[in-house]
Amino acid sequence: MADSDNEFGLRDLLGLRDGSAWLFLIILELTIVLYMVRNLSHVPLLAAAVAAALLVVAGVLVLVIPVDPLPWPATVFVTASGPVATAITTMDVQSGWSRPVWTAFASSYVLAVLVLRGRLGAAWLGVAGIAVVVVSAGIVGELRAGVMAGSVVPVATVAGVSVCAALMRPTQRSLRLLREEATMRAAAEAGMEAENGERDRQLARLDKVARPILERIADGVDLTAEEREQCRLLEAELRDGLRAPQLVTDELSSAARGARSRGVEVVLLDDGGFAGVPRWVRERVIEAATKELDAANAGSVTVRVLPMGRRILATVLANAPDADRRTEIDTAGAVSVMTEACDA
Repeated sequence: MADSDNEFGLRDLLGLRDGSAWLFLIILELTIVLYMVRNLSHVPLLAAAVAAALLVVAGVLVLVIPVDPLPWPATVFVTASGPVATAITTMDVQSGWSRPVWTAFASSYVLAVLVLRGRLGAAWLGVAGIAVVVVSAGIVGELRAGVMAGSVVPVATVAGVSVCAALMRPTQRSLRLLREEATMRAAAEAGMEAENGERDRQLARLDKVARPILERIADGVDLTAEEREQCRLLEAELRDGLRAPQLVTDELSSAARGARSRGVEVVLLDDGGFAGVPRWVRERVIEAATKELDAANAGSVTVRVLPMGRRILATVLANAPDADRRTEIDTAGAVSVMTEACDA
């Protein structure tokens, strides 16, 4: 399992993302090519080309894949590329060879970047594989110990990067904690902003619909029967906004007000099922509820959004003197209607 510190990778700490990452990739590939070109003087062209291509591809994979630590399929390829490329360029080693194994130098840079991608163990496994190949080639070709030792020197590159990674781990952990705190603070601020926005929206709505009648009451004016009816409808509408805020739209509120003015008992309930469903499904629920409210002239209409996790998202129950009708809308937006006639 990846270390928690890898959530804030060394690539983030070193700025190896976006434009910087592409510049680093170009430099890495140029370095690989410059080292591998030196093999052309003593290695068959095909073998040198295949080994160079293998390391170039490994260099691309070790940098362009955005996931940290590097996924295991890519890690296995990058780890194996060094020993395999080294073996390809040392197959024809002859006795008395005095040149370094340039492929080992090129491979060391790829494996060093692998350390930065959070695969320290795999990088050192690749180093060990290169060392085994070089020593084996040296034994077969009866090379001097100095030549073999010089060809393994590039492991210092991987060692240096490994030490730097270990030294940077406390800083990496601190930056990860700071980023988590910043994320939590941003989430809290976003939540507070949403709450403030909702409060302002509710206050604006209350000011719009209730201020005129409240000012008349405050002035001590005797309300007419029509104004009392408006107060009753307004009180019910404000209650809807508290009990079913996700159902309160201009369309549905207008339909509910009209139904109540015709003597229909209207109840709107919201238990939170709209969270996580597409907007068009919510609109379909509101459309079905509005249709029932517009059609109702007596009895009652209850619109309820069910809790999350139910197959049925919302129900609209219309009780009328002649028939009861139940409309169900599921989370996929499918609407089903069941009607039961009342006994005369």
